[in-house]
Amino acid sequence: MADNKLTNIQVYRKKWNINIGIIIFGVVFIYLIVTVLMYLTGNHVSAYEVREGSILKDNAYTGIILRDEMVVQSDTGGYVNYFALEGSKVGAKTRVYSISDKKLEFEDSTTEESQELSSEEQAALLIKTQSFTENFKDQQFSDVYTLKNNITTVLESKSNQSRQAQLDAMAVQEGGGLQIHSAASDGIIIYATDGYETTTADDVTEDMIAKKDYEKISLGNNAKIKAGDPVYKLIRANSWSIAILLDDDTATQLKDTTSVKVRFSKDNETAQAGFSIKNKKDAKIGILSFDSSMIRYAEERYLDLELILEDQSGLKIPKSSVVNKEFYLISEDYLTQGGNSKEDGVLVDTGKDNPEFQSVEIYDRDEEAGKVYLDANAFDKDTVLVKPDSSDTCRLNKTESIEGVYNINKGYAVFKQVNILCESDDYYIVESGNTYGLSNYDHIALYGEDVRENDVVF
Repeated sequence: MADNKLTNIQVYRKKWNINIGIIIFGVVFIYLIVTVLMYLTGNHVSAYEVREGSILKDNAYTGIILRDEMVVQSDTGGYVNYFALEGSKVGAKTRVYSISDKKLEFEDSTTEESQELSSEEQAALLIKTQSFTENFKDQQFSDVYTLKNNITTVLESKSNQSRQAQLDAMAVQEGGGLQIHSAASDGIIIYATDGYETTTADDVTEDMIAKKDYEKISLGNNAKIKAGDPVYKLIRANSWSIAILLDDDTATQLKDTTSVKVRFSKDNETAQAGFSIKNKKDAKIGILSFDSSMIRYAEERYLDLELILEDQSGLKIPKSSVVNKEFYLISEDYLTQGGNSKEDGVLVDTGKDNPEFQSVEIYDRDEEAGKVYLDANAFDKDTVLVKPDSSDTCRLNKTESIEGVYNINKGYAVFKQVNILCESDDYYIVESGNTYGLSNYDHIALYGEDVRENDVVF
């Protein structure tokens, strides 16, 4: 038997190799964990994008129209028929109406041939319709009725032309049986009365404005009238006014106002009106005075309107973004540039032979006073500044407050001052184009109180 041989087997420790991929993965993994933790525990800032906008403050009213009006009575009785189109301008020699002993028979004037528009009328209506189509907005639906009225006026004018031609023919045929009457004076002719033709601003009452017991009597063709009955009305002047009822707060707000901007709901037109207030025993009446555009509303006694008390445009920001921040206000003569940089800074007295340069950020500038605003947190209280090339000094011990917002365009908060022009319940309109202020499309913190200068935002 062969001898058994023993083999000595030694186990060697495996050499450890560095795996660079695992190290990189670990670093990235730790970075992601830290980032997530910072995000979860950090201060989340809601952003708001600054946009150009406007704030419109207006009050809606219904007012009664006051004009220089004259009611004309008929000298004789009979059946009345009109030549002139209602709302048109007539002269003293313009034929206005006829009186006949019996009703007049008119041929139907609504045939296709009689209603055919001239090329000029077609072009005018096309322009109005095209303008309406291009500019229509849902919130201005009243424009639909304006277009309707324009078209109706043209068609009524065509119908009236046919009626005039038939009246002319009847006058020739019937001789003295048809009496033709001309206008009593120049003016705008209206075929309706309501009893308020001679009313003045001093006569207006709260009940009148509220339309209490108001009744309008229209005068139509082939209607039978008696001698002395109203046959038409003339508006003889282009100046007119509207009386509105004011509440106490609005009357106080407008007590020193002499003119206001007015928007008419009927056609969405705007106009500038003279303004005054008449204090009655139980009411305050606002009087809006106009010297043009009367003919547009000649057929109306009451108008719905808005007083545009404020209409301001600029950058629109939420009120929640605005905060107050303290600043030191110093003369711009204390500014200098230090070292090899072109940064603005000041010289701080440290008690040594030479003052120390400290860079600063200017947050606002008062051009008239020649002063600049510096962040109060950048200096200790009672810090002494030295004017360059001078022995004059300035001690920082008094701060002033500025309204502003925190701009977060760069991922951290930077205070920007704002100049507020007007406000609504939730928004401010602030000045645009300021060197130290906001610009269109800037991003700001929605809630300014939650942010501090140089905070990193997520």
